[in-house]
Amino acid sequence: MTFGTAAPPRTSRAARLARGAAAMVLFVVPVLLLGFAVRQKFDPMIRLDNDLIRAATDFTRAHGTVDALLALQTVSQPFVLYVLATGTVLWAWLAKGLRARALWAFVTMMVAWNVGLLAKSLVGRARPIVDDPISHSPGYSFPSGHAFNVAVVTTVVVFLLWPLLSTVGHRVAVTLAVVFALVVGLDRVFLGVHFPSDVLAGYVLGVGITFSSWLGFIGKTAATSSPGPSHPA
Repeated sequence: MTFGTAAPPRTSRAARLARGAAAMVLFVVPVLLLGFAVRQKFDPMIRLDNDLIRAATDFTRAHGTVDALLALQTVSQPFVLYVLATGTVLWAWLAKGLRARALWAFVTMMVAWNVGLLAKSLVGRARPIVDDPISHSPGYSFPSGHAFNVAVVTTVVVFLLWPLLSTVGHRVAVTLAVVFALVVGLDRVFLGVHFPSDVLAGYVLGVGITFSSWLGFIGKTAATSSPGPSHPA
């Protein structure tokens, strides 16, 4: 006789949620420390941020990269990224049958988008003040919305499409995601609209939300509607 067969799934679910919560704490702590340093105007970090912003914007003006950076700023707007990512989610669901992964991806991205907006309001850091500014962006500075959202979108899409890719495809997807995220983050600094610490915080928080969400809601055992390897190595 097999009494209590429903208990293991509940235990497994609880364990996954606990792993996800623990992972989120590990990612949030450094962001909180950076945010606290910003609020307290920690002099070494503030001075380094300002020095790097001045050097980056001077480089941009000296090397004639303004137009390219502004174009990248436009195409990497969070709204644009989420529209493209949502299209990918629909394709994965309707054309490839990855229903569970698609639902996870969409919910994670929508929750993350709002978390990023909330984080900006909580810290309330002003944008960099640059002589002869190259670009202007509204809202608060910490964390960088572009860096945060590109980290969320790229990691979510890689996790979503992982079962559909070959071994070479895995490497290509991860490489493209990392390179694109880094380029978008550097764009914010070289345009002078975000401090480097803003970008770093955006990366850490964005990757943390995706990774923690994956551990909490899917983890190492994918749903039957998601064929192939269940998670990136």
